[in-house]
Amino acid sequence: MRSFHMPAAGKWMLLAMLIGLLAGLAAILFETMISTAQHFALNRAAGFIMTEAEAQYSPLPDVEGELAPLGLLAVLTLGGLVAGWLTWRFAPEAAGPGTDATIDAYHNKRGDIATRIPIVKIITASITLGTGGSGGREGPIAQIGAGIGSWLAKRLHLSDRDRRILLATGMGAGVGAIFRAPLAGALFAGEILYRDAEFESDVIIPAAVASTIAYSVFCFSLPPEIRFVPVFGDEVQFVFNSPLELIPYGLLALVLVAAGVLYIKSYNWIQQGFQNIRLPLYVKTATGAFLAGLVGLGLYYSGGKNPQLLTVLSGGYGMLQSAFSAPEKIAISTLLAVAFIKMLTTSLTIGSGGSGGVFGPSLVIGGCIGGAVGKTLQGIAPYFVTQPAAFSVVGMAGFFAGCARAPFSTILMVTEMTGNYQLLLPTMWVSTLCFLMMRPWTLYAKQVPTRLDSPAHRGDFIVDVLEGMIVEDVYQHHRKLRMIQESTSLNEIVHLLAKTSQRYFPVVDKQEKLVGIFSSDDVRSYLYDDVIWEIANARDVMSTPVITITPQDDLNTALSRFTSLNIDELPVVAPEDPQTILGVLRRKETIAAYNRRRLEHKQATADAAR
Repeated sequence: MRSFHMPAAGKWMLLAMLIGLLAGLAAILFETMISTAQHFALNRAAGFIMTEAEAQYSPLPDVEGELAPLGLLAVLTLGGLVAGWLTWRFAPEAAGPGTDATIDAYHNKRGDIATRIPIVKIITASITLGTGGSGGREGPIAQIGAGIGSWLAKRLHLSDRDRRILLATGMGAGVGAIFRAPLAGALFAGEILYRDAEFESDVIIPAAVASTIAYSVFCFSLPPEIRFVPVFGDEVQFVFNSPLELIPYGLLALVLVAAGVLYIKSYNWIQQGFQNIRLPLYVKTATGAFLAGLVGLGLYYSGGKNPQLLTVLSGGYGMLQSAFSAPEKIAISTLLAVAFIKMLTTSLTIGSGGSGGVFGPSLVIGGCIGGAVGKTLQGIAPYFVTQPAAFSVVGMAGFFAGCARAPFSTILMVTEMTGNYQLLLPTMWVSTLCFLMMRPWTLYAKQVPTRLDSPAHRGDFIVDVLEGMIVEDVYQHHRKLRMIQESTSLNEIVHLLAKTSQRYFPVVDKQEKLVGIFSSDDVRSYLYDDVIWEIANARDVMSTPVITITPQDDLNTALSRFTSLNIDELPVVAPEDPQTILGVLRRKETIAAYNRRRLEHKQATADAAR
């Protein structure tokens, strides 16, 4: 495998297919473990029966029971304790969402994820989510898939660059499988790494292949009636009637931005608070799960035992399904209560170190806020807003696009999860507004602004800058350069060295055409042999062929030629006649030009940030 290079498409197709197969199997195992934990811990032990999205599937039979509040608190706390202890004991890196740790491994750890991490993550996340923790599946499966890609790269002894690509490929494959959104999974892998509108282009094609394979493998584990069906079913259909509807959707974006900033700040504040507490991780996760349970039960009883309010615990996709299919049965107050309390329960569950993602809760939060805004605007202008449930779909995408700084993959993911492409324009409109207005905030602290800021691309930046500058703009055209005729004796050359600071001397013939070059170091070996001074001439000490550069060559080419023979000066020759010398380019001039351009870029970036 190491004998292949990036242009070898067969290598990447083979590796991507293998990662897709493994990630798909991991997604099946992960989903099965969550379903099993929910069945025995929540349904049977606590009597907590969750409503799910239409096409979500559990192989275990449904049970009926009555909610036992103390049992639910015990299950939540015990789940947090066990998951936290396993993380603390075997893989502290697996604490929290998982996506941030994966992004950090890509940028700062050369794509290296310890093999134990995905193993521990799949267990702890299954326990956390299966016992009612408010979290999503995307963070854990992203880290699990990324761990598979990193493991495979290490087994094949691939380069750091290849390992990073396979890490991101595995991340996209896992996300594409678990959410049944293969195209979005591929874009997610390339987009989530950066805070600005930037893509990791090398990742997109292998991630698309791997995500498609993983999605297919995962779907074949489902019953035929829901196989290849979007998560929220194929009956979620809305229409976009008029461009004028973009006005209320613009108002929705403003509300989502305010809610997104609140969510990020509360999540970071709670997470920092738990980090400042000097207790073992498992004590923190148990405490966070217990507090989340108290908050959820408090909302449930204060709302008249409304079962919809318990979606602030566990996944919450059932609430979204109801918001799509029967919005008239959900009060605005219920939607807002679920949205804002879900922020708190998620922050407590994940911020304390619990294993779960933030994508799933973000969809619930954004969908509920969108539904509430849609119903409110319908009450104000019923002829203008005819489909308030459509605001739930758009709100899902806009909220996470702003919070995660990933607009394109989020737009596509929500579209694939709902199977509705008619809302693509308002979804893009709201997601773009949220992305632009939430620029200073992000859920993922390990994101870097652009490729230029990533340690994974430090060398790329040097090449990009140098390739954007040409020799013509750098070398000194009017510098006086001493040429040496090829017949000049060594005696004359030795005496010339004592009178000039010039280090490299082009050798020319009678027509002033370049035939060779020598340096003062080349002459030094003859200094103590004055017998040969009158016998030897410039042709005897010069080197041929001469490595030259033209005015239109870029500085990256020049630097490569400097380093090929470890020389400090290059003759600049005419493009149409490589024997006509125009001047000389010095290595220190090239480096100085690069430093100037780098400082200019840094200043421009700082000015743009202001």
